[in-house]
Amino acid sequence: MDTVYRSTRGSAVRVSASQAILKGLSEDGGLFVPERIPKLDKELKELARMDYRQVAYEVMKLYLTDFTEGELKDCIDRAYDDKFDRPEIAPVVEADGVWYLELFHGATIAFKDMALSILPHLMTTSARKNNVKNEIVILTATSGDTGKAALAGFADVEGTKIIVFYPKDGVSPIQEKQMVTQKGNNTLVVGIHGNFDDAQTGVKKLFADRELAEEMERKGYQFSSANSINIGRLVPQICYYVYSYATLLREGKIAEGEGMNVVVPTGNFGNILAAFYAKNMGLPIEKLICASNDNKVLYDFFRTGTYDRNREFVLTSSPSMDILISSNLERLIYRIAGEDAGKNQELMAALNSRGTYEITEQMREGLKDFYGNYATEQETAEEINRLYRTCGYVIDTHTAVASAVYRKYQEETGDRTKTVIASTASPFKFTRSVMKAIDEKYDAMGDFALVDELSALAKVEVPKAIEEIRTAPTVHDRQCDVDGMKDVVKDFLRM
Repeated sequence: MDTVYRSTRGSAVRVSASQAILKGLSEDGGLFVPERIPKLDKELKELARMDYRQVAYEVMKLYLTDFTEGELKDCIDRAYDDKFDRPEIAPVVEADGVWYLELFHGATIAFKDMALSILPHLMTTSARKNNVKNEIVILTATSGDTGKAALAGFADVEGTKIIVFYPKDGVSPIQEKQMVTQKGNNTLVVGIHGNFDDAQTGVKKLFADRELAEEMERKGYQFSSANSINIGRLVPQICYYVYSYATLLREGKIAEGEGMNVVVPTGNFGNILAAFYAKNMGLPIEKLICASNDNKVLYDFFRTGTYDRNREFVLTSSPSMDILISSNLERLIYRIAGEDAGKNQELMAALNSRGTYEITEQMREGLKDFYGNYATEQETAEEINRLYRTCGYVIDTHTAVASAVYRKYQEETGDRTKTVIASTASPFKFTRSVMKAIDEKYDAMGDFALVDELSALAKVEVPKAIEEIRTAPTVHDRQCDVDGMKDVVKDFLRM
């Protein structure tokens, strides 16, 4: 049965998977969602006998139904190859009584690699399937990790260009160095004077600019997105939750059909939404634990039913979560509103105009599978320190937020269900914050000296992604104000 996609803001819009991937965002401003969430058609014990690529195919074939088996397997094989430094692709590591799903073994050492390694292949295949002759311009806002992972995926991919906007003072030094040293004749990286929400809002405005779209069409270009608003980003993320359960089952850590909890450090809501989709496919996930940092807009939403972005924006040591407008939450809102595009549109309009909306009591019933909490900066640092002192396992700041929130959940509920924590970035990406949390003395050291110290401490080799940028020259140094983003795009495309 084909999976068809519709917009969260207009039920009349219906497209195939490949069309949804190419568009990125619906013309009415909505996000593409499947008309139905498909059910897994393989038993869990069968999945437990498969490697990552095979599991990915069994999940993705249910969503990307207009791809042939050969097309989809080719995309998967190209994506999940020796770019990853572990054959498992996404190892599941036990530490202090829980399992950490390590999603950072790809080219840019963050979980975004899991989806952005395959998105360029899905997109170019989609373009061929739909006889697209235009050059595809990937337009992306990043809070730190998406940008580099998208750049690495699309660099020098024929028929594409990629423009990444990031908050100039809102990412870690390693994150920034990874982006501004990116090679590729089709790449542009721009630091904006503002925060991630400013960058994300600016990108959405460019997507909605009909005059710009017409001008680009005349020049042979069209926009698409590598952000998690693109369904081609979301679908590959579902795979690793299925794989984590299959791994625990294969290793005898969990019984077939036994429930597990999933904890996800959450900013734009895409990663935990993927776990929600996995649950609705039939994976035995019990609780979806949504972990926030001091920008706790999602914690407040789950607690009160009111989403309110009218608050101070806090720069934290977990910058990929420094977000006040969680774009992917719209997909969940649409679902708990009974897939009522009109109701969803009303709420999103309120968010845009007033910065806040409130869901109904009936809609709140649809959130019963979720638990939200947050970790302060101090609690995040303490969790890094505690886990290292307890068992020698070193985690990054985002994973520490999730780990700290999980401990709060356990204390609050007494729930002892087996739990997987999504470990979303390598500690090497946030060396200063991680090492300072372990011991204040490290704060006096330089960034790359800290890298070597962390390697010795954690007994882990320095990742290739870090070694590559030690002496790499800066390629991108452009900056702009938010209202200058359109000019930057037109200049890059020579329009």
